[in-house]
Amino acid sequence: MNEFENASKSLSQRMLDVVEVVGNKVPHPVVIFLILIAIVLLLSHVLFLTGASVTYQVINPDTHEVETATTTARSLLTASGIRDMYTGLVPNFMGFTAIGLLIVAMVGVGVAEEAGLINSLIRKLVAVSPGWAMTYILAFVGILSSIAADAGYVVLIPLAGAAFMSLGRNPLAGLALGFAAVGGAFNVNLLIKPLDAVLTEITNDAIHMVDPSISISLTGGLWFSVASVLLLTVVIALVTERVIEPRLGKYEPASPGDVGETTDAMLSAKELRGLRYALVALVGVLLAFGLLTIPAAAPLRNPETGALIGNSPFMNALIVPIMFLFLATGVAYGLGAGTMRTAGEVIGAMTKAVSSLGGTILLFLVISQFIAYFNYSNIPTLAAVKMADSLKAANIGPLWLLLGFILVVTALNFIFTPAIAKWAIFAPVFVPLFITLGVDPAAILSAYRVGDSPTNALTPLNAYFALVVGFAQVYDKKAGIGTVVALLLPYSIWMTVTWMALFAGWYLLGLPWGI
Repeated sequence: MNEFENASKSLSQRMLDVVEVVGNKVPHPVVIFLILIAIVLLLSHVLFLTGASVTYQVINPDTHEVETATTTARSLLTASGIRDMYTGLVPNFMGFTAIGLLIVAMVGVGVAEEAGLINSLIRKLVAVSPGWAMTYILAFVGILSSIAADAGYVVLIPLAGAAFMSLGRNPLAGLALGFAAVGGAFNVNLLIKPLDAVLTEITNDAIHMVDPSISISLTGGLWFSVASVLLLTVVIALVTERVIEPRLGKYEPASPGDVGETTDAMLSAKELRGLRYALVALVGVLLAFGLLTIPAAAPLRNPETGALIGNSPFMNALIVPIMFLFLATGVAYGLGAGTMRTAGEVIGAMTKAVSSLGGTILLFLVISQFIAYFNYSNIPTLAAVKMADSLKAANIGPLWLLLGFILVVTALNFIFTPAIAKWAIFAPVFVPLFITLGVDPAAILSAYRVGDSPTNALTPLNAYFALVVGFAQVYDKKAGIGTVVALLLPYSIWMTVTWMALFAGWYLLGLPWGI
């Protein structure tokens, strides 16, 4: 039995090694996306010439109206397509929200990192936490980071790598764990987040197409979401320890001065004083934003409904308090520890952090054009509707149809990543269908969450995929796309299999999906 297991592990490791080698032989990501742009240009014109089109019902997230839409392929090589590419170059780039989010976050994170706060916090966490628990803690926190929208990508992932380094473990495994947790489990949480409000509204609009008397609440799938968080925390941690770390082996820094080599968990008196100062600053930031959010008429609540959770200024721009939190605590730590004493040093840390994003910003410029051209061509919508129609026509039972639905969403997520846009197309097709089969609407939305998450960390259309490649190159100059794909593939496979099993078991047992 042991020999068989070892052989199996050896085979799986060899397969991942092949994936990494082949993936790393592809050109620079900028070149890859330029090639993809060329492919989209040609494919859009071919589909345009063949008159490819689909007619379907879609829910307008703004008006909540069910509309009949016809989408036809649009060519980027026609006069109108060329005009759109020419005039859209700058707007496409400026409208790419990942750029602003990344820069704003790094303004605060850069100060905290340069002052030494992040290093000290990680060492303190290592000192007070059992070694075995660190993997589970990082996985759990990574999953919960989706409450802050995309901030987890730029904050939690590099922190996970640094935390593994401080433990003497391979930092690439930490990055993989962070990316799997933040991206692969993005659609579930223990708390209600802004995305939940939009998905629930679209679901209710689709329900009312067949039964106006039925609606689900924001907490309609909460129990399944909580169970999913716990399950995925364990799965991510086990894959990290049983698959990823054994394959990577011991980390060998390229030089003694490489980032994060220090593993001494003992803090000096100055560092401890810096942490105390940072704690005071943290309390100050929390009090300030408490005054801006807690009172009934607080300015960061929804001005029309008074809501704080869901659609509110506070939740829609949650990166702002995160930036201030890192900035204030970083400056306070620097003053207490003596590592940052002047305004010039603070501004220098901000400048250094933003300057380090030069290569990433260039890549985002190209990615933003590819995504804009891809969406202009209507290829994602054509693919989504065709796949939905094929699944709808399948003559299978409700559970198998739900599992098939999950797999369709999982596959489509490689080329069509926006969660809201996909659900706006899928909801009016599948929600009425499943309701007529006696399926709880909360189960349908839960199935969509399962399908929409695990491949987030594998698709190059994820705006942060290239960013993670950059994080990996901090520790391994030879790391590339193949490195990240090989690291994340085991997570996506195991998360998909176990999560679908949880969903099937929940459905068969008739457990309540939420409140």
